Amino acid sequence: MSAHEKPHSFESKLAELEHLVRQMEQGSMPLDSSLDAFEKGVKLAKDCHQILDSASQKVTEIKQTGEQSDLETDA
Repeated sequence: MSAHEKPHSFESKLAELEHLVRQMEQGSMPLDSSLDAFEKGVKLAKDCHQILDSASQKVTEIKQTGEQSDLETDA
């Protein structure tokens, strides 16, 4: 990926993962292609998980900052 390319969004990674799963479920892919698709799917799933973890952490930080702000204004 070049410096000017944006990383794929969560939504695009999830859509790609869903597409791979549908292809594999059809059972018409040769074994080598299925293994490649599985490997790519595992990477996409891991990427999606990391994006969700990051978003969850950000929400937690925002909530904690808001709670701190509320405590400071109450004092």
